[in-house]
Amino acid sequence: MSLEALRSALPDYAKDIRLNLGALATEAALTDQQRAGAQVSRSSTRSRLAATCALAAAMAACLAVPAEARTPKRHPAQVIVEWATSSRGASGHCARLSLARLFLEHVRAFVPETIVPPKGLLATRRRPHPYLFAPEDIRRLMESPITIRPHYTLRPYLVRTLVGLLASTGIRIGEALNLRVEDVSLDSTPPFLHIRNAKFHKSRYVPLHPTVAVQLSEYASIREAFGYAALSEMFFMSEQGTALTHTSLQRTFSRLCQRLGISPINGHHPTLHSFRHTFAVQCLVSWSERGDDIHARLPNLAVYLGHLNPQETYWYLTATPQLLNPASLAFQRFAGQGDDL
Repeated sequence: MSLEALRSALPDYAKDIRLNLGALATEAALTDQQRAGAQVSRSSTRSRLAATCALAAAMAACLAVPAEARTPKRHPAQVIVEWATSSRGASGHCARLSLARLFLEHVRAFVPETIVPPKGLLATRRRPHPYLFAPEDIRRLMESPITIRPHYTLRPYLVRTLVGLLASTGIRIGEALNLRVEDVSLDSTPPFLHIRNAKFHKSRYVPLHPTVAVQLSEYASIREAFGYAALSEMFFMSEQGTALTHTSLQRTFSRLCQRLGISPINGHHPTLHSFRHTFAVQCLVSWSERGDDIHARLPNLAVYLGHLNPQETYWYLTATPQLLNPASLAFQRFAGQGDDL
């Protein structure tokens, strides 16, 4: 199949994706669990639509080159593989090629001779096993920051509150640092955080446990009593009232871990992002111990964590060996259903 013919098939494919998005937008009769699954499916479908538009632009750029100037005998599949590998990182290459394969498989249903690049054509990047905090480590990290210098400033209370927030919600460190005062609704029922423009430009609401809301309220009172409220609308800020950076906080956190003897495990160092890994794994472990259906719970966890698709949440199962046997087959069935949406 020629590149021109593939390019002409893209609008109909994009139209089908938009129709799927429209169908997924009907949530009135859905349960909470079904609604969570639909939100994950919408995110995955939007990714397919965005990739389709990017692929269309790449094909248009190739076709804009005069025929006499084009690389001879350049197969359309080669153009698609080159587009997939033009993004950054091995994981991005594989994700793009996977989305392109969906389009080519769609075309092959009508044009059987269409060549689809095989699975495994590009090497995938293996994510390292995450560092997981023990409950005792989290307790000590919560108690120790009060000794952080400079004394009699907001910083010791900020670090303690931030550690507790990350450990109890699993939000990303960047999401926590971007919180504004108006995003922290502690008087609502239930209290919640409004995470704005997070990874992949997504926003979401994160409900808070009442005990977490109490700790945040205490921090807010200290922030105001010390006179920091007049310096910035950022909920977490530096002593100068400026936005905090991940780098400076990680430096402080690393020193704190060293002082407490919280050491690397198998070469993996504890980081602020490790709280997110620990939170996700603890959720899975607690569900398993209660006998809950992890397969049914995964969409809710994916939405709560702000994951784009369930496969990102499935990765946490690989960090929890005791959960792999009972959960992997169930998740594979779930992921297979998602591919059909």
